[in-house]
Amino acid sequence: MWVSKIRKLVKLVEESNIGELEVSGWGQKVRISKKPREAGTSSPENPGTNVVLEPRPEPVKSAAVSSPASATVNETVKVELPDTNHHVPIKSPMVGTFYRAPAPDAKPYVELNQQVAVGQVVCIIEAMKLMNEIESEVAGRVAKILVENGKPVEFGQTLFLIEPA
Repeated sequence: MWVSKIRKLVKLVEESNIGELEVSGWGQKVRISKKPREAGTSSPENPGTNVVLEPRPEPVKSAAVSSPASATVNETVKVELPDTNHHVPIKSPMVGTFYRAPAPDAKPYVELNQQVAVGQVVCIIEAMKLMNEIESEVAGRVAKILVENGKPVEFGQTLFLIEPA
């Protein structure tokens, strides 16, 4: 993969709420992950964004020579994270579009500061024209709603922060 394309991917991760991005093609796999940093640290041992190039397994029939084993590119990223020490995140289990309500004219499943129970539906993620209900895994109060209605979400992206009851 070209260095300029990798730089564009790193910039995409830096400027978005994406925590990790993995792209594969032409026998290579690139994984970019954003890791939060402690305030005031700027050492090269603690980079903000890691890019790892990994060879993709070749099919058994193929006699092609694989690419280099791995390479690492480090970039620095400033990430502002909300105080989540006592909050439990509800994360997206898939890539898709986030919806707070079952229909455009319907009431949202949950509101800010509303109490939720274990197993209660909190939103829908549309993926490939299928509506997937996302349920709370913890009982508590909705402390933050981190995604706007109708916006795309990534796998593992935090959707809600729940203050446990």
